[in-house]
Amino acid sequence: MRRLEGKVAVIAGSGRGIGAAIARAFAAEGAAVQCLDIDAGAAEAIAVELGDSGGRAGAAYCDVRDSDSVRTGVEEAVARFGRLDIAVANAATVTPRAPVDALSLDDWRDALDVNLTGAFLICKHAILHLRANGSGSVILTASQMGRVAYDGQAAYCATKGALIQLAKVMALDHAKEGIRVNTLSPGGTATGRLARRFGSMERAEAEWGPTHPVGRLGRPEEIAAAAVFLASDESSFMTGADLLIDGGYSAR
Repeated sequence: MRRLEGKVAVIAGSGRGIGAAIARAFAAEGAAVQCLDIDAGAAEAIAVELGDSGGRAGAAYCDVRDSDSVRTGVEEAVARFGRLDIAVANAATVTPRAPVDALSLDDWRDALDVNLTGAFLICKHAILHLRANGSGSVILTASQMGRVAYDGQAAYCATKGALIQLAKVMALDHAKEGIRVNTLSPGGTATGRLARRFGSMERAEAEWGPTHPVGRLGRPEEIAAAAVFLASDESSFMTGADLLIDGGYSAR
């Protein structure tokens, strides 16, 4: 039997990159997937791709900064598939690289609103449905930057570190309800976001890949495989933990 057979998952930020890879991996393991993204077209494209491959999938517009938008996206998943077993908070924003004295208040608030409050809202609206099942897995996409610092990335590092702590608190709050909460912390991963940051994927691989002891960037599929583990019963003795998939970056 596939590892997520019969499960239903909502994935915020699933229109591209790591989120899209997680959606594909979950569907391949038998889960029904609700793709949520602020780019509704991108979410729909992933859902269509999963359906064409024989999976069960739906899509909805979701702005994780807005509680009503998140609640609607989660409730649509339950209405469509009848239950909810897995919630993945993967949405993140791009924050300009600058020291705090040069970082605008708007950019700081945007990072908190999307990266941190967005995860809070996904959890807030998913917990009710997970509780109804008496079990569930919540996965928050953090980062190796939640453990180590990177110059000019105060907002990003702060929000990712906060997600690790949020998951620990939620793990304690919901353990007796059978709900597990963990963070997934990727290192530098070869996605379109990283290519845009460096100007091209080739440049990203050449410049940032060697900063990881394994000598390269991660692949979205490698991060997605870790998400499948956290979502499945294989990680049933794991909650309040941070699963670090960073090519050794934070061990330097």
